[in-house]
Amino acid sequence: MKTDDLKQLIKDGLSAQKAGSQVAAKATDEILDDATHPELKAALKEGNETSKEWAKRLDRAIEEVGGADSQDNEIMEAHYQVSKEIRAQAKTDSVRDLGIIASGQMALHYWIASFGTVASYAASAGLSQTEKELKASVQEAKQADDKHTDIAQRILAEEGQE
Repeated sequence: MKTDDLKQLIKDGLSAQKAGSQVAAKATDEILDDATHPELKAALKEGNETSKEWAKRLDRAIEEVGGADSQDNEIMEAHYQVSKEIRAQAKTDSVRDLGIIASGQMALHYWIASFGTVASYAASAGLSQTEKELKASVQEAKQADDKHTDIAQRILAEEGQE
């Protein structure tokens, strides 16, 4: 594969990620307002700070690759819509919190796959800074996913005791 073709894939991926981060930022306050479990609220606040760091990394990566055109991210828009529907249909706070976790983990899995794929392309294209930063983002997304799983298990256990 020609390096220029690979760099275009990287640019497209970074552009989609940048658009996705904007969708996530738009949704975060709304989702945080709907969450009730203290651990979940804390994890969402932490995730909000982490996503700000991801946005900075994406800006640096876009700069390293020479810029990228803006685009929409229909995948993250769809995740956001699913989250809204799940939260709207929840009959209890615990169900809403579990729904927030479930839809959040779908988004986290998108980030894990997207960051990981573009990081591997960046490695092949010799974009070492982009590779390094996207790999760091993958690890943070995996940690957030694990944390959300743990919180969901605690919510389920608490519900079982009532």
